[in-house]
Amino acid sequence: MHKIQMKTPLVEMDGDEMTRVIWQLVKDKLILPYVDLKTEYYDLGLENREKTLDQVTVDSAIATLRLGVAVKCATITPNAQRVSEYNLSKMWKSPNGTIRAILDGTVFRAPVLAKGITPLVPTWTQPIVVARHAYGDIYRDVEARAKKGDKAYLLIESEEGGQKINLFEFADSDGVVLEQYNTDNSISDFARSCFNFAISQKKDLWFSTKDTISKTYDHRFKDIFQEIYDIEFKAKFEEIGIEYFYTLIDDAVARIMRSKGGMIWALKNYDGDVLSDMVATVFGSLAMMTSVLVSPQGNYEYEAAHGTVTRHYYKHLKGEETSTNPVATIFAWTGAFRKRGELDSLPELIAFADKLEKAVMDTIENGEMTKDLIGIFYRDGVKVKALNTVEFFDAVSNRM
Repeated sequence: MHKIQMKTPLVEMDGDEMTRVIWQLVKDKLILPYVDLKTEYYDLGLENREKTLDQVTVDSAIATLRLGVAVKCATITPNAQRVSEYNLSKMWKSPNGTIRAILDGTVFRAPVLAKGITPLVPTWTQPIVVARHAYGDIYRDVEARAKKGDKAYLLIESEEGGQKINLFEFADSDGVVLEQYNTDNSISDFARSCFNFAISQKKDLWFSTKDTISKTYDHRFKDIFQEIYDIEFKAKFEEIGIEYFYTLIDDAVARIMRSKGGMIWALKNYDGDVLSDMVATVFGSLAMMTSVLVSPQGNYEYEAAHGTVTRHYYKHLKGEETSTNPVATIFAWTGAFRKRGELDSLPELIAFADKLEKAVMDTIENGEMTKDLIGIFYRDGVKVKALNTVEFFDAVSNRM
């Protein structure tokens, strides 16, 4: 059988636990029979991150800057329990946080809509795209424990002398301290990518922070967005009939819940992390959401928006059957193939990505799906069949 030939490799970032198992199934059953796959492989599994002192994560991000397109499996961000479980030398930072700090840019997350799956919010008839800032904030924080009697300060040094700001005196109790930061350059890149994406999609752009409480930090985001919109994008938005809208994040949540959807919702880093999961769940499942990081230099990193499905992995290790939804992981690969095909002028590769996505959706919409979707799927005349992980891959493969 003729295989589609690639010109430029993808950066392939392997991951952890059940998604690592799924990663190999995607390649074996859905890609390698059709594509002469070329990748530059980086093992971001927790064992290899420990072995390389996390240098492999940095190397994978630098490779993405060089090759332009990456596809990433879900990875573990270790907590204290994981440090013990994997015998780690330290509690390594989020790989996604490290990669995003190097690439910068914005993560765009959108639900995968299937006929027969009705959103839990009945008014949501159009997809909501979450645009998540991909730099700084809590993902690059500095934090420490404080003892009773300690005093905490925020110190900014400069040629003019700087500032020493009293933060808190732990007079009566031990406690914790956290410092985080961002830069005007990164916030500006975030704003421009959101405005450009809204124009390309011809969709309204909403942006929300908590500037009434965070009167310097969050307010800086609000001001930069407004300045860039007024100077660079207002005329274009008005020309094509779309709106830029700012409101407080609590007000935005209330408005979104009452809306019909259809907007791009821009959010700071952590806000976007949490609320994109909420949006995905309302539309069906965390495993039914695409996620792509777009850097200011035009580099793309496609990934699944969910975690490593630890509970299923422990069942898998015992030899038990699992029914893990691989849609987000498959769509990470198809997104990367489509972008690689666009950049390298390979229409065959683009068509392959389209056909693979259609095979996945046809499988689900004709009633064959993993167990997470069974309770929320209904189509007249369609008999529903629950499949285990491998059976779902086989069903998609048969349609291919």
